[in-house]
Amino acid sequence: MKNIIVGALTLLIIGLMVFTAMDDAVYHGGEHSKVIEDFGTGDGKGQKMATATAPTEKSDREKEDEALNALRDKAGNAGAFKVSNEYKSKCSSCHGVNGSGFQNGKPMMGPKLFGQSEEKLYKDLADFKAGRKENMIMRGLLIKLNDDDLKRFAKEIGEFPARAKQLAAE
Repeated sequence: MKNIIVGALTLLIIGLMVFTAMDDAVYHGGEHSKVIEDFGTGDGKGQKMATATAPTEKSDREKEDEALNALRDKAGNAGAFKVSNEYKSKCSSCHGVNGSGFQNGKPMMGPKLFGQSEEKLYKDLADFKAGRKENMIMRGLLIKLNDDDLKRFAKEIGEFPARAKQLAAE
């Protein structure tokens, strides 16, 4: 009995598949299969003609805002004081060019480094490298650096407040 039911269902399914393949014009190159080719020809077969709309003209204020935003994006968050290229390439994308943790007034992924002591920074960097503090990005950036590199980064970042004061005094 089971075999009869399975056989009947199999024949039914195969029959439905054949019916679908024979009935649908898309499978046989009928008019439905050429919709993309005919699109926009306006041949009267019910397809609408494609119309291109002209872009709306922007106001002077919108153009100025776009230009200003483009300059901000291009320049990034240019720090007020000089930082090393090494810091820019490894740290600034998360902590900001000046270690503020902000770019264009928006918080970044990394916390504020500005104002932290050299000792605390070195300890944190060593902890990230050793895995005592968990952060995959920090560990990946620091894994190939030696102890002197970590000290150099900590010293540079620790000098940020003094550099900012010096720049403000000028």
